[in-house]
Parts: sequence; structure tokens; C-alpha cells
Amino acid sequence: MSRLLAAALAGGLFGAGLLVSGMTDPAKVQGFLDIFGNWDPTLAFVMGGAILPMLAAWRIAARRRISVIDAMPLPERPDPVIDRRLLGGAALFGVGWGLSGLCPGPAMASLGFGGLPVWAFFLAMLVGMAIYGRVKA
Repeated sequence: MSRLLAAALAGGLFGAGLLVSGMTDPAKVQGFLDIFGNWDPTLAFVMGGAILPMLAAWRIAARRRISVIDAMPLPERPDPVIDRRLLGGAALFGVGWGLSGLCPGPAMASLGFGGLPVWAFFLAMLVGMAIYGRVKA
């Protein structure tokens, strides 16, 4: 299987999972994040359904020297460095996710039907990535 075909299949499966799970609905995501208000716990099951298989997949991948299709480098260090950049990036991601109800994957999956707010988020995300690429420390 070519790398391009594997990427297309994985991306299609990921996008379909986002649509089926409701992760492309900003109101559903914001309802999940509203733990002190009208909390919607259904996305916790979506996260659990993603985390558990990935836990097994990363354990298998850790024993390999290269990935199955040699497309993804495996981490050199099993333990991440927790520093200001990681914590700041995680906080920035969380604030953006909470305010907009979108993150990069669901935003891309929603481009065809999400209207102007999704396109505005997507364009702002691209601008942010371009700025980061220029000022990366």
C-alpha cells in the first residue's frame, strides 16, 4: 500500500469518526467542556474509544524500529519533556478549543458544511501556523 493511499484512508476514517461522534459540532464540544453548567458527558466515551486503542497501538509501535508503512517516525524518547512551551501550547489549545468548540481535525472535517465560522477558524489556524513557523524558537 502506498503512503498516499494509507494517508487518504486514515484521514477518511478519522474524518468519518469525527462526524459520527459529534466532534464536528461546536455546541456539543462546548457542552462537554461546560462541566459546571449543562455538562454533556457523551464525548468522554468518544475520547475513551480513541485513547484505549491508541494505548495498545503505541505499545506495539514502541517495539518496532520503523512504522508499518515507514511514514511516521517513532519518538526517540518515550518520556516527553514537560516545559513552558508544552504547557503554554496545551493551555493555548485548550482555550481555543473551549472558546470555539473546534480543533484542527474537526475544523477540517467541517469545512464543507460548517459555514463562515468554521472557515474563519480554519484561516486563523493557518495564519497561526505560519506565524509559528517564522518565529519558532
